[in-house]
Amino acid sequence: MTANETSSASPPTSNTTTTTPATMEVPSVVDQEDVTLDGILKYIGQFGRFQLMIFVLICLPMMFHAMFSVTYVFTAGTVMHRCNITECDSPASQYYEDWTDFSIPHNGKELDKCNRYVNENASSSTCDPDYYQKQEVQSCPDNNFIFRDNELTISNDFGIYCDDEWKLSLVGTINNLGQFFGIPIGGFVADRYGRSFSIALGGILGALLGIVRSYSPNYIWFLIFEFLDNATSSTLYSTCFVIGIELVGPRRRVLACSVITIFYAVGEVALAMFAKAFPDWRILLRITYMPSLILLAYFWILPESVRWLLSQGKEERAKGILRRAAKVNKRKLSESSLDKLVMANRDKLKESQESKFPIREAFKNFKWRIANCSLCWIVHVLVYYGLSLNVVLLDGDKYNNFAYIALVEIPGFFLPLLIMDRFGRRYSLCGLMLFSGLCCIGTIFTGGDQYVLQLVLFLVGKLTITASFQVLYFFASEIFPTNLRNSLLSFCSMMGRFGSMLAPQTPLLAKYYANAPAILFAVAAIFSGCLTLFFPETTNVILPTTVQEAHAIGGKKKPSKANDLNLTAA
Repeated sequence: MTANETSSASPPTSNTTTTTPATMEVPSVVDQEDVTLDGILKYIGQFGRFQLMIFVLICLPMMFHAMFSVTYVFTAGTVMHRCNITECDSPASQYYEDWTDFSIPHNGKELDKCNRYVNENASSSTCDPDYYQKQEVQSCPDNNFIFRDNELTISNDFGIYCDDEWKLSLVGTINNLGQFFGIPIGGFVADRYGRSFSIALGGILGALLGIVRSYSPNYIWFLIFEFLDNATSSTLYSTCFVIGIELVGPRRRVLACSVITIFYAVGEVALAMFAKAFPDWRILLRITYMPSLILLAYFWILPESVRWLLSQGKEERAKGILRRAAKVNKRKLSESSLDKLVMANRDKLKESQESKFPIREAFKNFKWRIANCSLCWIVHVLVYYGLSLNVVLLDGDKYNNFAYIALVEIPGFFLPLLIMDRFGRRYSLCGLMLFSGLCCIGTIFTGGDQYVLQLVLFLVGKLTITASFQVLYFFASEIFPTNLRNSLLSFCSMMGRFGSMLAPQTPLLAKYYANAPAILFAVAAIFSGCLTLFFPETTNVILPTTVQEAHAIGGKKKPSKANDLNLTAA
């Protein structure tokens, strides 16, 4: 923390509880409700025991969401198989046998999954290499395969092989289509009925639908529940992030939200380990989704966001939560401070002359901000998932590879801690996107004997786009007003689903030009990175409550800093 930060974060009165602080003169007019709330949070603890307890609760749904959103990688994954060479194989045959070298074509290091060489002497049951014509291939008759691993996905459960494997890729598209429709609905629920209600409802519905999906009798029913599962649980990430932003003081937001998002990577690693231990897709879904039924308790145990309660005029609930936070953090908070907070909140809501959900006004005032944020989200999701889908660049089994890709995200979550306050939100976002794009360009000029360098560039590109995504989530939470924050954040996230729908198709470009995916990722990241410089800077700016306050961010006249109240008992 810099000296400037330390100075700005100083509490309005003494932090000790054994000494009675001197009473400060309270300003007669409180200009900013959010500023007043930030002043209270500074005094009772910007990230004290109360906030830590809430963050533990928030991290659970974040982990569950990570597993929910990418289970299709394992449940709908292709299985390694080859043709059963009936004249050579026996019931005890393994995937690799001596005769596979001359009876089955090779695709790189692997055997062709769907074709075999034609046997000239079809009537012969002799496994003789001289009978096989390597100039002529035929498809495996009757889908008669020998499998490499003891793995059960919907591929070999529902008989989806070779020419039908597009159905497996479709699962990922349906997954993101569900998120596309679910994210804005979940954002509306969070802004209308509360953050904690949205988390509990989305988590429970997702858990139930995921468990039901494990009993799908066929491919169609699997797709239906894949869509519904992600439509209901897709808002967990953004809502957890928003409640984390609104819970802590201004100087601890970056650290707090970095901690939250780490658990997304932890959830991905846990999913990989579960998939490795339980290779049956039905068992994997039950193991993954059943623990999330605990989120039912969140209807009662997860406190609501104080900022949301104040924006909705639910003043007594907001005061109750602040009293509880002060008590848990071992600070004494006067009732007069809470009363002044409530009065300031009433004046602000009255003077704002806004409806509780001014969507039309928001799009009128922030149309370019929303458009830029949406484009930035599309690019981040495209590059983020596009790089993840190239996990085949890593040697080893797919479960470990997936875990490695998830683990490399963790330093990316912490990188914003080092740069956001020092260089600002805009320059951090722009710099990280440009760096990721340059890494993608670098992979074009490496490869072959430079495999290690190519791998390093790949991982650094994934790390920096992860860090950039973290900054984007944080940045987008600061440029929109409280009563629209979840809705507009969810809208931008919804638009990002276009990127996640496109990402699974990018490997098709490699069939025409091997470096086409890397060029696409690089151009998109660099172009959008430059556009981020048109965002307003929000470093050390209080969270806006109203559309007018949000519109004023980045203008010549910024919202004023906190006028600290007398927060101690009279």
